[in-house]
Amino acid sequence: MFYAKDSSEKIADIPEASGISYCKNSGTLVVANDEGWYYEIDTNGKILNKDRVRKYDLEGVYCEDDRFVFAVEDRGLLIVNRKTTKKKLIEIDTTYRNKKLDIFSKKSGLEGITKIGEIYYLAKQAKKKKDSLIVAVKLNRNRAKIVGVLKPKIADISGLTYHNNILYMVSDKKDLLIKYNIKKDKLIEKIKLPKTAQEGVAFDDKGFIYIADDDGAVLKYRENEI
Repeated sequence: MFYAKDSSEKIADIPEASGISYCKNSGTLVVANDEGWYYEIDTNGKILNKDRVRKYDLEGVYCEDDRFVFAVEDRGLLIVNRKTTKKKLIEIDTTYRNKKLDIFSKKSGLEGITKIGEIYYLAKQAKKKKDSLIVAVKLNRNRAKIVGVLKPKIADISGLTYHNNILYMVSDKKDLLIKYNIKKDKLIEKIKLPKTAQEGVAFDDKGFIYIADDDGAVLKYRENEI
C-alpha cells in the first residue's frame, strides 16, 4: 500500500463538507454540506457563491456546465441550475434486474456521485465491505433508472470522482484513496491518506487533488504527492 505525504493545505472552512466536484468550464469547485448548503469556491478556497436547499442532506455533488447534480442521502438526485438556482428532485427507480436494491436509508444512504459519459455513478454507504455498492444510473428528464452495479468491497465509500480513465473513491472509515478499474470492476491500488474525515474527492486540470473533510475543511494536495 502506498502512503500519501501529509502535505495538504487547508484552503477553505466549509462546515460538514460532504462532497466536492471540479467545474471544468469555470475552473472552480463546488462543495456540498450535510445541512443543504452548497458553495462555489475558487481553487485557492475563496468563496464565490453559496446557497441552500432546505430539507435535503447533500452528500455528494457533480458539476456540469449548466447545473449541479447532488446526491441526496435518502431521496435521490437533486438538480440545481447554476444560473437560476432552480431546483428539481429526481427520484431513482431502485429496480434492477427485477429486484429492488436497498440504496436509501438515513444511516447508510447515498454518499458519493460522479459521471462517466452519460452515466452517473452513486456510492451507497456501507460499514462492511461485503455490503459496499455503487450503482450506475441513467438520468432522463424526469426519471433516473439503475442500469448497472459495481461491488468494490470497500467499507464506507464516502466520495467518488473519475480522472484519467480511473474511478477514484475515498473511504472515510479507512482513510483511503482507492483507484479502481471500472471496466474490469477491479481494484487497482489503495493509497493511505493522513487521518481526516474524507467525504469527497476531486481533481482539477492543473495537477491538484481536493478532499472535502467532514470536520469542516477543504484540503488541497499536489497530485504527484498522492
